[in-house]
Amino acid sequence: MCLAVPGKVITKIDMLGTVDISGVTRQVSLILLPEAEIGDYVLVHAGFAIQKIDEEEAQKTLELFKELGLYAEHNG
Repeated sequence: MCLAVPGKVITKIDMLGTVDISGVTRQVSLILLPEAEIGDYVLVHAGFAIQKIDEEEAQKTLELFKELGLYAEHNG
């Protein structure tokens, strides 16, 4: 099963971005999504941003992950 997690792009330098996923930051490759900009929400899978999504969809997905026990607050 493949799972992509939504995050908000908070920095971008060339094709490397930092995303915020519920308060946890991760560096991801933007090579597959070069149009991603700071402030965009993206789906992250295996260290790559693979698709842009809107903020509402990102928040809904994170809430569902929490309900299913797939994601704990602050990765704890």
